[in-house]
Amino acid sequence: MKNAPSRVEFIAMIAMLFATIAFSIDAMLPALPRLAEEFSPDAPNRAQLVVTSFVMGMGLGTLFTGPLSDTFGRKPVILWGAVLYIASAAVASFAPDLETLLGARFVQGIAAAAPRVVALAIVRDLYAGRGMARIMSFVMMVFTVVPALAPSVGAAFIAWSGWQAVFYAFITFCTVATTWLWVRLPETLAPEARRPFRARALRSAMVEVVTHPVVRLSIAVQGLSFGALFAVISSIQPIYEVTFDKADSFPLWFALVALLAMSSSYLNARLVMQVGMRRLVTLMLSFQCVATAILLAVLLGGLRGDALFPLFLVWQLGLFFQAGMTLGNLNAIAMEPMGHIAGLAASITGAISTVVSVLLAAPIGLAFDGTPVPLAVGVLVLCLAALGLMRRMTRVEAQQAT
Repeated sequence: MKNAPSRVEFIAMIAMLFATIAFSIDAMLPALPRLAEEFSPDAPNRAQLVVTSFVMGMGLGTLFTGPLSDTFGRKPVILWGAVLYIASAAVASFAPDLETLLGARFVQGIAAAAPRVVALAIVRDLYAGRGMARIMSFVMMVFTVVPALAPSVGAAFIAWSGWQAVFYAFITFCTVATTWLWVRLPETLAPEARRPFRARALRSAMVEVVTHPVVRLSIAVQGLSFGALFAVISSIQPIYEVTFDKADSFPLWFALVALLAMSSSYLNARLVMQVGMRRLVTLMLSFQCVATAILLAVLLGGLRGDALFPLFLVWQLGLFFQAGMTLGNLNAIAMEPMGHIAGLAASITGAISTVVSVLLAAPIGLAFDGTPVPLAVGVLVLCLAALGLMRRMTRVEAQQAT
């Protein structure tokens, strides 16, 4: 591309676009106690729905942003998505009740689907296969810095001007990221490569995606893996506050875990070309199943309080580490056979896996009973199912090769 950014700048730019999602979720976490106190004091777990409503909107919006980017180009879709994101954040900051807030967050999630999906399509426009997985690993490594800092940023804004102020941070972040894209990145989808936006084309692409056995299995594993991750994110602030009495230090612990987990994406980038995407995903899911089973056994054995906290912290780090070693690879696996419909495929795979993840994560978060037991049970079930599907993927590919 003429006047294109360097690879380092490109990775940083894509990471910031991806990080719109993480920032929109993680910066809200310190606000959950205030939201529960103001809007649902009799059912404090309902405050977690400001996370899952955003993710649900993102999942549904994901279905359309890719096809729109295939028709109108990558940059216009991201820029118009930013306008909707900023408007919905402004509405949320004035919400008089939880229902209005959840509705605004749902719309904000729809808008946030644009940078999430279209940024992935931009990477697919320029890279493929293991090369794409390597770029995505570096993107995820940079991206990890944002969720590490997001709770601290959210807490600072909340301390300054209440829970409403966190939405001013969202507006600022989105403005900076999309302005950078607008000024520095040339359009990556040539006009002759664009496809008309037709319901029939979307339906045909969906059939192609969901009937491809490897892609279908990759979507299912993504849904289960994201479900485990979102279940942890939804439950983590109440666990720190209620179980461990560490509400004030929560942003610092969260930042420490996220920064340590950042090494997973770097490690994945170093290993994926030699070991392969599928084997790495399988190994990390196996590790997570064992780690979660150990945590659950300790919890059921009655360990609580300060003695439990170091073990829980290591388990949380392990789950974030596993996400860094699997999610980028799963995206690359799903997109590998779909280069001819990259935008559509990114939308469909992202929409299905995200909606599935919310349906799995929300009940786990709402089941919080003052202990990490419901979370550990839920994550163990999801990781075991994901591991089983990865083993099935191996068998399917072996059959296709014969």
